[in-house]
Amino acid sequence: MTPGASGTTGTAARLAATPVGAPFFDRLRLDGAIFLRAEYSEPWAYESLDGPTTAATVRPGSRQVTLFHVIATGRCWVRLANGPDDGERHWASAGDVIVIPYGDQHVMGGAEPAEVASIATFMEPPPWTEAGGARTDVVCGYLHCDDPLFDPELRALAPLFVVHPDEAAAQWVRASIAYAMQAQATSPAITTRLPALLLEEMLRIHLASAPAVDQGWFAALRDPVLAPALARLHAEPERKWTVAELAGTVAVSRSLLDARFRQLVGRSPIRYLADWRMHIAGELLATTDLSVFAVARRVGYDSEEAFSRAFKRARGEAPSAWRGRRLPEAAVG
Repeated sequence: MTPGASGTTGTAARLAATPVGAPFFDRLRLDGAIFLRAEYSEPWAYESLDGPTTAATVRPGSRQVTLFHVIATGRCWVRLANGPDDGERHWASAGDVIVIPYGDQHVMGGAEPAEVASIATFMEPPPWTEAGGARTDVVCGYLHCDDPLFDPELRALAPLFVVHPDEAAAQWVRASIAYAMQAQATSPAITTRLPALLLEEMLRIHLASAPAVDQGWFAALRDPVLAPALARLHAEPERKWTVAELAGTVAVSRSLLDARFRQLVGRSPIRYLADWRMHIAGELLATTDLSVFAVARRVGYDSEEAFSRAFKRARGEAPSAWRGRRLPEAAVG
């Protein structure tokens, strides 16, 4: 593993509006930077620092940041170091972007088996200086935002996901990162604006398949009743929730909770849960090698048959067929 690193201070970056959640993105404020570029030689695997330590390292004074890894060349896997996804590898190839919204500790590695090393053993602490060497394979950045979308308590987003842009978007990602890396020595503002624009585009792609994004989902994250209810559903999608049980966890009546869901997200709590389960299932099918049955269990189905029927209703095709068109070759080869 041969890392080269460079750091820069963050400045505010304003996101442009997008078709998905346009008013939300128009208000969002992010600051961040590209903080690491690295070339890893097979075999390799490393474990990141824990979330608070990473945040304090790249943005002193912070306890949580959003992390992203742009795969410039090659392929790799990533998994959370702790939590419900522990041990599940999500694969990414050149042009893909790994997003870790809450900066959780994670492990990354290449195609060949390797002993996992702590990133602290080969990455020098800041202040970083320019390192020589060829163009890197992985470009890493961070972003910070106080919006509830990035609140680790709400967990509105999956703790780790891989975005597979189409070719046009992938070309934009590669060109933007290359430009930022070339310009960072003379134009630090570019390396703060581009990470924000990059995350905006990756979120737009990712959220295009999430439930209720055009019907007030962002507003629900700020609602005193729905925000804690959504946090419960997002934390335990596999649980056999009832409206009464969910209402009890946030100390409101069933009728009030149901009314708030219908008003802000356009569907009942149970319908929202079903849609969220399909969203998570799609992520797992597209980026892991879990069996269909294992994915079914992860999102609350006791049988593969019931899950397959629900998934086909939601996505128009069976899980195996849907996966076959999306799973990177690295995960099945």
